[in-house]
Amino acid sequence: MMFVLLLIALISTVTMWSAASDMPSRFDSHVRNMLVGFSVMLVFAYIPPKRLMQAAPFVYGLGIVLLLAVALFGQTKLGAKRWLNVGINIQPSELLKIAVPMMLALYFHNIGDLRHRRASHVFGIAALLLLVPFGLIAKQPDLGTAILVVLAGSFVIFFAGLPWRMVIGLIAGGIILITLVLSLIHTSFASDVLHLKPYQIKRIEVLLDPTADPRGAGFHILQAETAIGSGGWLGKGWQQGTQTHLQFIPERSTDFLIAVFAEEFGLLGVLLLLMLYFVLILRGLSIAHNASTKFERLLAGAISMILFAYVFVNMGMVAGLLPVVGVPLPFMSYGGTALITLGVGCGMLMSVRHHRIR
Repeated sequence: MMFVLLLIALISTVTMWSAASDMPSRFDSHVRNMLVGFSVMLVFAYIPPKRLMQAAPFVYGLGIVLLLAVALFGQTKLGAKRWLNVGINIQPSELLKIAVPMMLALYFHNIGDLRHRRASHVFGIAALLLLVPFGLIAKQPDLGTAILVVLAGSFVIFFAGLPWRMVIGLIAGGIILITLVLSLIHTSFASDVLHLKPYQIKRIEVLLDPTADPRGAGFHILQAETAIGSGGWLGKGWQQGTQTHLQFIPERSTDFLIAVFAEEFGLLGVLLLLMLYFVLILRGLSIAHNASTKFERLLAGAISMILFAYVFVNMGMVAGLLPVVGVPLPFMSYGGTALITLGVGCGMLMSVRHHRIR
């Protein structure tokens, strides 16, 4: 697992050198963040899962308290209140990506055998544990993080044994809601009923037709698609990407780094990267399958699927298949908080494997 992560980090470093060629400090910060993320990973790899289980309620509770503090005293930047100043600026919502699956895994571990309990009661409490942080994060607003928190918790609930009738009902409800949003996006339904912000509505409109605003909200997607397509099979070569070095790709060192990579290394490079992510996720699911306790199985399974969600959402939004929600590519994109969060998650996976009872 560490070998695969190091290969992804190496690809990230090579790509970042090109993407941030006009921002040397960004490259230096990325290398530093990567070292911090891997250091945190190694620390958590040696923390026994029993300690993680004991810490789960405190981590979850701290996360909720910090989210409430953000709502009351948080700093507002670019119209969003997401940061809290505690000597340094922190984004508490990132903590919930790990705290929510930890808490839900502990909850289902303590519940035990679900066959002797009412499913609606058990999963109703689980949904409440999930929806409280989701509501606080969505109100900031931070749709990307809110979606990832919901997915992280939903994976635990699914792996815990959510009845298929509920799964099918939730999927059907989601399809109906998405259909309503897409069909009524130009009416007051989106803003008055769903309370979507104007910029969120704009993102959905651009998803449906990026050419409707090619120099505005659609610019990100159109330039990323151009970069990806122009890379062809083998790419234009390292540091030879015209979309990258003529600065057409916005946020090219963060959320849209995969567009830089695709332009310079082509489809074959992207397939190699996808294979590494596939092996990483498969290894995580294998660790979950062979875990010693229910808590460890649920936590490891959820973290593995969180990695999948990061990859799926990031590549989907860069390719124009999903709305732009600001989700980084794991161990590729620039970002200190995300790298630490992912490092903690992968460290927990390693801990489950390292402390497995044989």
